[in-house]
Amino acid sequence: MKTSLSSLTKAALLATVAMSGGLTALPHAGLAAGKNILWVQPMRDHPVHRLMQAGFLNKCKELGNTCEVVGNPSATNYDVPGSIPLAEAAMARTKFDAIAVYGPGPEIFPFIGKLGKEGFPVVTWHVLPPEGSVPGLKAATGEDIPSAGKAAALSMGEKMGGKGVIALTQGSSNDTENVMADSFRKTMAEKYPDIKILDTQMEGFEPSAAEGKAVALLQGNPDVTAAFSTTGNGAQTWSGAARKADRPLVIIGMDYIRQNLDIVKSGAAYGVVAQPLYEESALTAQLANDLAEGKTVPYLNPLPASVITAADLEPYYKMLDSAGQ
Repeated sequence: MKTSLSSLTKAALLATVAMSGGLTALPHAGLAAGKNILWVQPMRDHPVHRLMQAGFLNKCKELGNTCEVVGNPSATNYDVPGSIPLAEAAMARTKFDAIAVYGPGPEIFPFIGKLGKEGFPVVTWHVLPPEGSVPGLKAATGEDIPSAGKAAALSMGEKMGGKGVIALTQGSSNDTENVMADSFRKTMAEKYPDIKILDTQMEGFEPSAAEGKAVALLQGNPDVTAAFSTTGNGAQTWSGAARKADRPLVIIGMDYIRQNLDIVKSGAAYGVVAQPLYEESALTAQLANDLAEGKTVPYLNPLPASVITAADLEPYYKMLDSAGQ
């Protein structure tokens, strides 16, 4: 926040944020007025999503833009119907120059199409839909999802010594996790054919319920020796289930949020896929800025992702520190 703001202005701004369910980054002090960019993210306060927002808002400050984050802050699942009205309320208050919309599933594609018809440059992140498949979408960035699933399979297969049984869970059925799981299965079948993978189960996004499902899965499958989850809470889900069921498991989850790094550091999970959450979100801010300025940008902007284990954690702790996470 700009240090030159008066106490009264700060209070008014905080009241506006509280009323809108939004988070705002103001232009960096000393820079000319920049672009107004809106970030729409259902399930706004999920820990993984808050890390994404940190990358977006910090890049906004660097670019001198005014950026606002909206989405249902109390949602425990992907709440598109509850978040679009918040976006429309923000658009009624502010004239935005570009809009970033979190688009991992088709339920929000009509909203992207509507924005495109209204003339907004629209960017999405964390998924890479083929060009032309989402009307109104001008650019996308995110991890190379098949490569991330492949990396998880190779790391887990080696750690398991090429044998055993894997439980595979997703937060929900969506374009990101479905592709990740399919790539994981394909790679495991090719490289470690003696490893069996159980049918995919949906663990959901509510932590205690997800852990309960994992415990039940372990109780019903005494031969499970490893677990791979394609969602951000997966390391927590499976490390908690392994502890309660008193079962040693090779666990790989997703995302370098602090909670997951601590779990890997403790030895309760083997590793996490380091999805470029902060990096892709910063790039989203840059793409939206460039489109708002009338520049041409590549439609697809993939970023790499690898599996990190206990020996690789320090740079990620430093990144979280710098992001205030």
